[in-house]
Amino acid sequence: MKTYGLIGYPLSHSFSKNYFSQKFSQLGIEANYENFEIKSITKFSEIIENNELSGLNVTIPYKQKILEYLQELSPEAKEIGAVNTIKIEGKKLIGYNTDYIGFTKSIQPLLTANHTSALVLGNGGATKAIIYALNKLNISSSVVARSNGNYTFKEVNENIVQQHQIIINCTPLGTYPSIDKKPPFPYKFLTSNHLLYDLVYNPKQTAFLTMGKEKGCATKNGLEMLEIQAEEAWKTWNS
Repeated sequence: MKTYGLIGYPLSHSFSKNYFSQKFSQLGIEANYENFEIKSITKFSEIIENNELSGLNVTIPYKQKILEYLQELSPEAKEIGAVNTIKIEGKKLIGYNTDYIGFTKSIQPLLTANHTSALVLGNGGATKAIIYALNKLNISSSVVARSNGNYTFKEVNENIVQQHQIIINCTPLGTYPSIDKKPPFPYKFLTSNHLLYDLVYNPKQTAFLTMGKEKGCATKNGLEMLEIQAEEAWKTWNS
């Protein structure tokens, strides 16, 4: 029986295990999906050594840290600099990124002519895939973060918000159970021309999206992105 899994920390509210377990059951596939919750990426080698795995997903906080443990990267993963899917061929570990596909396909139906520039909140591993996808969509982007971004959160003013009609939350703020949290963003400057996209999917309506809806913005959570990237991971494992 094939075994697939997810590495990350924490994984108590992970999407992947339930998604793939249901998929295997519905399709009559004899396979297991396990969560490998590790507090340090240094434990990754033990997971590989102690389990016969056919493929892995990678989530926070290891999408970048995992790179040094892989023997090969897809062209997209190499350019993005982050991996969320690992294909295992014998002892060779090959890194892929399917996050950018999930994001692209899920946001495209919402884009209008004025959506030419985006503010990306947060600068973790997911951010790299989002920026890659935005570039492919010919949408310029600027990162807002506490450090190592184009702007700090304190620097974002009305003019900057008006120049960027897409606002994307790539931070984990607002994830269950801390559903009242949201990025420290000047929401008062949002208008009905803005599109707010939250990579968080639990809860469906985050505090970040609620602030957008109150201003008449179009909004989207990260569930469809997750579903699409999961299907793309499955295709990768079986290609």
